[in-house]
Amino acid sequence: MLLKAFPAGMLACNCYVLAQHQGADAIIVDPGQRAFGPLRRILDENRLTPAAVLLTHGHIDHLWSAQKVADTFGCPVFIHPEDRFMLTDPIRGFGPRIAQVALGTLFREPKQVVELDRDGDTLDLGGMTVVVDHTPGHTKGSVVFRTNPGGSEPPLAFTGDTLFHLSVGRTDLPGGSGRDLLGSILNKLLVLDDTTKVLPGHGPSSTIGFERYGNPFLEGLML
Repeated sequence: MLLKAFPAGMLACNCYVLAQHQGADAIIVDPGQRAFGPLRRILDENRLTPAAVLLTHGHIDHLWSAQKVADTFGCPVFIHPEDRFMLTDPIRGFGPRIAQVALGTLFREPKQVVELDRDGDTLDLGGMTVVVDHTPGHTKGSVVFRTNPGGSEPPLAFTGDTLFHLSVGRTDLPGGSGRDLLGSILNKLLVLDDTTKVLPGHGPSSTIGFERYGNPFLEGLML
């Protein structure tokens, strides 16, 4: 399995590239601000062809380059329907309305959009099987993408801004809910094997086991 990651933009959103091997189709997760250049270098160096852009949620730092990437390479963008409006209005509810209108002129929907409207759905992308878990809390349409490379490699969970290394996603933004966030973590993430690698939207990677026993925000939720 080939996995590449880099922080993109002012808010250092982690953009991930996943493929079975060099020369294969690839999945791109959360291409944020100024992600296109580094992303293209990774694709060229490894002879990868994008099969899909997956968005863990609709916040601007995670989807900034999604339309450009998807339309340039002719692949679809996958997003939960609760967050789809952010593809064209990624800062709705933030700051003055004039700023939203001005920034909104920079964004439009990709040519191909697929709604992730079924919790637990399985996607076959780039020769890989990806499970979609709806994990509301940070936003109403937050999702986690899981895949299992098999062999000696641990399962992977792209957790977006739901679960971080020793932290959890904020819930004070429009569409956020602390109760929903902790419920999502309890019911969708803490049920996973401890070896599952956590690949968050910001910061370093972790594992489910490490977060289960070491994350101070999860005290009282441990299984």
